[in-house]
Amino acid sequence: MMNLCFKSCLLMVAAILGSCFVWGQAVAQTTHTVFYEGSDNELHVYKVYGAKPGKTLLLIGGIQGDEPGGFLAADLYADFSLETGNLIVVPRANFPSILQQKRKVNEDMNRKFAEDHVANYEAKVVKVLKQLIHESDCLLNLHEGSGVYSEKWVDSMKNPSRFGQSIIADAKSFVSPKTGDVIDLEVMAKTVITKINSHIKNPDHFFHFNNHMTRKTDTIHEEQRKSATYYALYTGKIPAFGVESAKALPLEQRVRQHIYAINGFMELLNIVPETPGVDLKKPELKYMVISVNDSVPMVVMKGQHLQVKPNDSVEVLDMEVNYERGLSVDIVGLGSRLNDMGKKVRIEQETRIIGKKDFYPCGSVYLDFMPDTGVSGDQPIVSEPLEKDSSMVYRIKVNNRRREVGNFEHVELIVGDTFEIEDIVTPGIDPSNFTVNFKGFVGNSSVNTGEDRGCVVDTGKNVLMKRYSIHQKGRHYYVVTTRGNTEVGRLYIDLKPYTGQEN
Repeated sequence: MMNLCFKSCLLMVAAILGSCFVWGQAVAQTTHTVFYEGSDNELHVYKVYGAKPGKTLLLIGGIQGDEPGGFLAADLYADFSLETGNLIVVPRANFPSILQQKRKVNEDMNRKFAEDHVANYEAKVVKVLKQLIHESDCLLNLHEGSGVYSEKWVDSMKNPSRFGQSIIADAKSFVSPKTGDVIDLEVMAKTVITKINSHIKNPDHFFHFNNHMTRKTDTIHEEQRKSATYYALYTGKIPAFGVESAKALPLEQRVRQHIYAINGFMELLNIVPETPGVDLKKPELKYMVISVNDSVPMVVMKGQHLQVKPNDSVEVLDMEVNYERGLSVDIVGLGSRLNDMGKKVRIEQETRIIGKKDFYPCGSVYLDFMPDTGVSGDQPIVSEPLEKDSSMVYRIKVNNRRREVGNFEHVELIVGDTFEIEDIVTPGIDPSNFTVNFKGFVGNSSVNTGEDRGCVVDTGKNVLMKRYSIHQKGRHYYVVTTRGNTEVGRLYIDLKPYTGQEN
């Protein structure tokens, strides 16, 4: 990645060139606009214009951050070239919730499209999304749903109240105010569903049309009256659909299903693209560009150590990753709770800076304190990863108080305490190469990777599964740290009841 000033200049040049014509012939162009730049909720909007005029399809991904299939699919369309028609692509409508792998942060962003007087970042983003809806001819809101939709009750995970493997509309049809024609949403959806299902081998995973009948008094989906699709249909007066893949399916399969759906609607609207491939390569950090105390920026490669002084100010200006979008950094234990890119952070302890692609760690650089030489003006030094080996150390918080605990040691908690593993310290080895798993605890049930760093365990809320405790009595648990398939460390958690309380 390049720095923001240089990137802005390139975007301006691209916009100027994109508005030009080959003699007598229009040229396709793409514009990139950043709303709320520099904030945690930066909103990146890509407008892809075809060489020939046509209809405009709006793609919104990541409006709820625990649904990666949608935003990873939308991401592939930001770099399109079109022969006919246009795309507006919002890959990550709710970046803070993506970074935290949560459905919402303050409020559910997909319930902010009705009249709403609560001022927060979700409201600001929705204001922009509403504007984009009015610039479009059709909306696809890309989601993932729990379970599988079925017109008839099959079981608790397959029934009419589930969303997965369906294309959702708020009505069967509506009348276009432009032409007076009746637009049949069901026919549109079922045409696309036929194309999606032609790629699916397992009939249990087939897509179905899901009419929420949102305006009717007997609807079971009254809450959808606050959604993006409802606003688009009844205020924007354009066809709008929610595309829902099932969360239980493998990630690549969910992404592909969204691609099939997007391509199907593009074909309906006569938007002629160059179809992208699916390349979910592992995110890899190359280097970070870091300034210490506003000094000349320096390049720090993945795995290298930057020696600074206590209370120095460190700012990550940029980083180079094998992806361009969805990037953030986390200065562990010191920065903000979301994205520390471009923020000056005072270094009060030795730590590391994790580079992330969405919520996936892709590499780290390390901040070490340099020896005190007594000489003022010592400059930051970049060094290679340490060769020496030492015991693993766990950085934890108990009731929000930070401490360090050695490998294989015990931590004593009382029921009601909160416990969090911030990180592990392993000199010479990137901690992102390890998995730190609290056995008996699931931090995110929709995306359970086994990685529990950063998750707050409230021991008073019955979130620990007794069957995973030692002796299955709910008193002694353990955290296991692995590298690949090899166990390299443990931390034991001894849970004691309140005085007089039975276990």
